Amino acid sequence: MTIYLVILLTVLTHTSFKGSRVLISLYAIEFGATPFEIGVLFSMYSVFPVVLSVYAGKISDRLGFRIPMLFGACGLMIGLLLPFAFPRLPALYASAVLIGMCYIFYTVTVQHLIGSFGEGHARTRNYSLFSLGIALTALFGPTTAGFAIDLIGHRSTYLLLALLPALPILALLLFPSLLPRLHVKHEERHGQRVVDLVRDPPLRRALITAGLVETGLELFNFFLPIYGHFSGLSASQIGISMGAFAAALLLVRGAMPMLARRSSEEAVLSGSLFLAGGAALLFPLVSSFPLLTALSFVLGLGLGCGSPLSMILAYNRAPPGRSGEAIGLRQTVNKATEVVMPLIFGSLSTALGMLPVFWLEALILAWAGALMRREAPVRKDETG
Repeated sequence: MTIYLVILLTVLTHTSFKGSRVLISLYAIEFGATPFEIGVLFSMYSVFPVVLSVYAGKISDRLGFRIPMLFGACGLMIGLLLPFAFPRLPALYASAVLIGMCYIFYTVTVQHLIGSFGEGHARTRNYSLFSLGIALTALFGPTTAGFAIDLIGHRSTYLLLALLPALPILALLLFPSLLPRLHVKHEERHGQRVVDLVRDPPLRRALITAGLVETGLELFNFFLPIYGHFSGLSASQIGISMGAFAAALLLVRGAMPMLARRSSEEAVLSGSLFLAGGAALLFPLVSSFPLLTALSFVLGLGLGCGSPLSMILAYNRAPPGRSGEAIGLRQTVNKATEVVMPLIFGSLSTALGMLPVFWLEALILAWAGALMRREAPVRKDETG
């Protein structure tokens, strides 16, 4: 029962987080921000997580789950209240920095927690359930933000999103026994370095895969609000298009265990990356609401498997006692991607327009698909 409560609490916090990333783009446009400036805003979410993710994992390895999750949820709420209290562009930058700096502790810790609930097939099932919950937030967050913006405005939407983490904060404060205690083995940790994790070939491949998938996710989250706005879509229509992406995540993650059993994780990931590359190739060629929504759904089908598969692999391949650290290292790779790619995407779109950005991403995804296809027989030999 505990795992379902943890997923419910995470759905609330992550819905708020996902909604804020749509809201910050559209609010920045209202303040006259350029695509490059919006790219910088998006990067601010991930600057501190690049250096804090591994530390967050170590904290969860040593202190357990409750304290870092509580810290992350409180930081998320305060970060969302800043633009409500100070409705100007600098407050958006401060909000993005604070949310990113604090919420990474919740993100890394809850992924570590889900992995601790079981082993083998039970762990795979638990991560699949968790990834379905995260997919729901990709549906609820953008659609909630989009409709709320049209109904009550950007500033009040920040207040609405800030209310969502309140229940998780209260639950973690009032019911400390809600989360299991982490049984830490007090062993000497001298000589253990992060670089040792990177040197492990199977773990390194899982990290590379996570980063490549993240480029596609970041392109969609960053560019669809901007592209939809300049294509004449309302905030509600942008939210619906992003909700279609989330619906595809739900569908493909529900089918992921069956697909992997019939072939392999690498084959599933390879095919899905090729599909995502094709969708990215077509994106800049359409501008109508129905076609953008349809392509968002196809892109979601292509990118949906990558995150849960890389999460499972990172946990399973971590050395004993360092699973939280490995999960944090995976987040470091993801957050570094989230820092760099919006700046690259924003700069390219400002100078050359949006078409080269989508086509560059299509090439990256196609290359990643080819890499996974070549790697598949190697992985089978390694893991049996």
